[in-house]
Amino acid sequence: MLFYIIVYDIPDDKKCKKISNLLEGYGQRVQYSVFECILNQRQYDELKKRLRKHINFSQDSLRFYPVTQHTFKQIETWGEPSVTQLPGSTII
Repeated sequence: MLFYIIVYDIPDDKKCKKISNLLEGYGQRVQYSVFECILNQRQYDELKKRLRKHINFSQDSLRFYPVTQHTFKQIETWGEPSVTQLPGSTII
């Protein structure tokens, strides 16, 4: 399982809603167009395949940032919501 930060900029409101609804099934919204997702390889591949059907590569922007165990520990969060927890991890 890997932790991903997925961000998007979609100018079409209807399409933007479809993308956000799809991402809500895979992770937690932490900002308007930013999601944190914990995915295994199969889920990640499936999500990309499903998103690809809605993206216009000449107008839309979608970015996937994998976060390693090492860099996950360095995430700073100010305000709410707090950062998603990795499976089996505890934040004190």
